[in-house]
Amino acid sequence: MSVTKGKDNKPEPIAYSEAALRNNAVVVEYCRTSMAALSGSTAGVLGLTGLYGFAFYVFAVVSLWVMFMLKTGPNWHKYYISRQSLLTNGFFGALFTYVLFWTFIYGMVHVY
Repeated sequence: MSVTKGKDNKPEPIAYSEAALRNNAVVVEYCRTSMAALSGSTAGVLGLTGLYGFAFYVFAVVSLWVMFMLKTGPNWHKYYISRQSLLTNGFFGALFTYVLFWTFIYGMVHVY
């Protein structure tokens, strides 16, 4: 819970709905997993290997974060508690999905 200044400069607490925050987290996780699968497939088709593939993943994660920030606009605090946690939460979980799709599609397109 954070605090803002009211009309008379007294701190007013901001209350967050736990159900709404949980729903937003579920939607973000779904988007992150879908992004990991799609960008991993793209990296596989493009034939990216080594650090270029991991750099592409970082680019995809940051792009998704920017899209979330553009969608929410300047009122991001209504939907998420922290912008940083939106960027970093689930980073490694989606990385495993990314690597799975990346290696599978790379093998199907460039090896076989």
